[in-house]
Parts: sequence; structure tokens; C-alpha cells
Amino acid sequence: MADTKYIFVTGGVTSSLGKGIIAASLAKLLQARGYKVTIQKLDPYINVDPGTLNPYEHGECYVTDDGAETDLDLGHYERFLNEKTSQANNVTTGRIYQSVIEKERRGEFLGKTVQVIPHITNEIKERIQMLGKSGEYDIVITEIGGTVGDIESLPYIESVRQLMWELGDNNAIVIHLTLVPFLSAAGELKTKPTQHSVKTLMESGIKADILVCRTEHELSDDLREKLALFCNVRREAVIQSIDASTIYDVPNLMLKEGLDTVALKKLNLSDEKFPDLEKWNAFLDRHKNPKHEITIGLVGKYVELQDSYKSILEAFIHAGAKNEVRVNIETIHSEYIDNTTIKNKISHLDGVLVAPGFGERGIEGKINTVKYVREHKIPFLGICLGMQMAVIEFARNVLGLKDANSTEMNETTPHPVIDLMEAQKEITDKGGTMRLGAWKCSLKEGSLAQRVYGQESIMERHRHRYEFNDKYKEQTEAAGLKATGLNPDTGLVEVVELPEHPWFVGVQYHPEYKSTVANPHPLFVAFVKAALKYSQEEKSATLA
Repeated sequence: MADTKYIFVTGGVTSSLGKGIIAASLAKLLQARGYKVTIQKLDPYINVDPGTLNPYEHGECYVTDDGAETDLDLGHYERFLNEKTSQANNVTTGRIYQSVIEKERRGEFLGKTVQVIPHITNEIKERIQMLGKSGEYDIVITEIGGTVGDIESLPYIESVRQLMWELGDNNAIVIHLTLVPFLSAAGELKTKPTQHSVKTLMESGIKADILVCRTEHELSDDLREKLALFCNVRREAVIQSIDASTIYDVPNLMLKEGLDTVALKKLNLSDEKFPDLEKWNAFLDRHKNPKHEITIGLVGKYVELQDSYKSILEAFIHAGAKNEVRVNIETIHSEYIDNTTIKNKISHLDGVLVAPGFGERGIEGKINTVKYVREHKIPFLGICLGMQMAVIEFARNVLGLKDANSTEMNETTPHPVIDLMEAQKEITDKGGTMRLGAWKCSLKEGSLAQRVYGQESIMERHRHRYEFNDKYKEQTEAAGLKATGLNPDTGLVEVVELPEHPWFVGVQYHPEYKSTVANPHPLFVAFVKAALKYSQEEKSATLA
């Protein structure tokens, strides 16, 4: 009998049904019952990681402590479980094939024809079981990306089929997430797409143990009976996943449906201890019943796709709940900000976050935004590129270095206040070569950042190639923009702030990656608090 149990989550009918949220919600329930749980994502694309993908293609690229550029679903896993993920929690087809080809080149398969079965499937199975064999976890949940029937997913489905047989009864189960659409013309929910999806899965040799049905309307008892009969699952294993007002409702909805109970019974594990969701529900209560309301402007280049800034948006939900504030996010495309539009776009906001990004497009809009919030004393948080824009704006408009820029945008700028890191200058490959993962930062005693964190030494996650140019540090600080966070080993500037401003902070790292339901990130909490104070003071001044 295997020590670690495995749960595989597959999807059918259509993409974007929410496999990641279902996997994270089930993991949360199992964790709340006292089980040690982790989740991994298998992505069928041939990129080695999402680091080279445009955010419009794939949403944000999430970064782990150990420097892995991963799928955004890992962010959901961490936010729900309050547990760190790693390189082992995200596997792509590109990484699988790369590993197998490297083994072939080293001669590990001498005399053998390297094939999808067994070599690719063996590599996939090895990656799936890597977390289980660590001895840290009772249950490993594996989310299979894509949709059953996709050519790209076939090696993963075959690997799951083999593993189900190898692990034996009660050691592994398959949860199949599918869609039960409502046809308005007929006025009814239709089960046929789900039947076909389950049939496709069975043709690959896998029987679904549990059906999770995404739906806009309640599933009737008759419909559940029909799904159970036609899809060859037990009646109690037909789980309804109805649209929710927030993803943070889903664990409670799955608890009500008995998803965790059915899964535990099929894995021959105890379900006696009821999930302890007291802290989770306290967060939900604060989130749903705020005492105040503010509007934050999110200024970025990829605002058309919300997933591009997923971790930032979720961090605002966590920080809002902590402050009992509803944070309304107003996304503003930086490309359309100029001197004629800026007042209309920014003046009514209670705070502004200038978002991360790469490349020249929309840069001047971000710089104009920073100038406006600096001069009008609006609370400001700049993340990664947003922090660099704050430095450029200050150099241009306070130091008088009119052509100051980043060498990312202008290689021949006479004042490269932001420059390519020394360690990056010899690197030509793009994938996985940035400064990635968690790095130390020492905060200056008495600084705003130090007061926010409540400590002088922190670890934060990074994803960048360019940095504050130390040659300009002395004159920048003399003029009022202080470097209050430094890497203790390299001296790299991690945090800048304006002490003369009510709340103005730029950080080179990505604080949003570490914000969870249980531990909202202190920078976001403090930023929301500052925005609330600004909002109340502005309203008082208006009434006066």
C-alpha cells in the first residue's frame, strides 16, 4: 500500500472551468481536517515554463521561493493553503521532453528507441510522485492542464492511467471537472457534453471516480441520478459546482456538497474530523461585510486580461478584508495616459499601484502617473517596473535629468538611472535567466517599509533583469527619494520611498506573490490602510 495518496483532477468540455480552484478548495478542506496536502500542476504546453509567454497568452507568471517561473494556478494553491510551492509543483511538457532528451544524449537509453511510452510517460510519473516520495504529504493533488481529448494532454492521461494501476485500489482517484450548460432556448440544463467528456476519458482507459459539474443553475436530483447512471459514478460522487460570488466561497460550497468526504472514503482515509474553517470563514465575513469602500487605480499594460495581474488583485482582496474595506480596482491602461487625460483618470482615486511589466509600450503613461500622485500626495505603490518608473520620474522632474531612463527602454540614454544588472550582461537566453526567487532585503531602521513589516530583515520574491543604478543613488537620496531597502550581499536597491509624502513606496520585488488568505501581505495591508485614510481626509476636506 502506498504511503501517499494521489488525487488527479482532469477537465472536460471546455477550458477555464476552474480546475485550479476546485483542486485548491479540496486541498483546503483536506488540510482543515488535519491532512498534509500539496498540489501540483501539469501543463501540456511545450514551453519549458511560462516565463517567456506574453501575459495576454497565459496570464501572469507566478514565481516561487526557489526561483521557478510557474503557472498562475500555483498562486491559488499558495493563497488557499498558506503553504509554499516549488519547482516540483509545476511540470510542463517542455520540461518533460527536455529531461528525456538530455538523458538520451547522456546515453542513459543506449540501445533503446526513445518513445512516448514508456520514456515520456515514465518521466511524467516520476515527476508526479516526486512530492509524494518526499514523505512530507499524506495526499498529493495533481491538476492536469488542458481538456481531455486534446492531443497535448494524451501523454499525461496515459501516465495517470498507468499510475492508477500501479498504485492500486484506494490509493489514487480521478476527479473529472466538466460543464453542464444551460440552453436558454430549451430552458434546461444539458448533460450530453458531460457524457461525451466522460466517454472520452474512459476511451483513454480512465474511469472518473468523482464528477464535479460546473453549472449556472442548481442540479436537480433527477439530473444527478442521470449523470451518475450515464457516467458510471456513484450518486453521491456527482458534485455540483455552481457559480460563486467569490472563489473563496468554493471550499464551503464543496464542503456542503461533500466533495472531501467522498474523496476520503474512496481513498480509504478517515473523514471523522470535521474541517476547521473558522479562520477562513472569519476572512470571508470581513470580505463580504466591509465597513468602508475605496478605489485603487491599477495602472498597467495588460489590463484587458485580469489574469495578467491575478496575484495583485487577490492581494488587494486579502488586504481589504484585513482592513474591513471593499477595495474597488479601477484598471487603467498606461498607454492611454498623457498630460491631457491624467487628471480625469487619476484625480478621483484613493491610491494608485503602478504594475510590473516589460518593454517600452505604455512607459510614459506610467511615468506621468507617478508624477501626478507624487505631486498630489495620493498613496502610491510601485512594484518592480513600477518602482523603476518612480526612480525615472524623480530623476527627470526633481533632479532635472530630463532624458533619464532605463536602458531597457533606451540603450543610449545619457542618464541610465535604471540599468541592466551586471550578472545579466553576459546572458543571451531568455527563459528562466532573470533574477528569480526569494532574496534577502535589509530595511533601514525607522523607514516606512521597516514600520510596515515590523522587522529589519525580509525575504521577497523577484523577477527582473534591470535595477536601480547605484551611480545615481547619492544624488537621488540627497533630493529626497530614499533607498530604504537593500540586498545585504550586493547592495542592490530593493525599496525606495519618499518620507515627505504621506505614503509613497516602490519595491523591486513582487510582494503580491506572498499574500495569502491567512497572511495578507503587510505592504498591501498598509497601502490599503493609507488609501482609506486619504479617502476619509479627502471627503472631510470636501465637506468642510
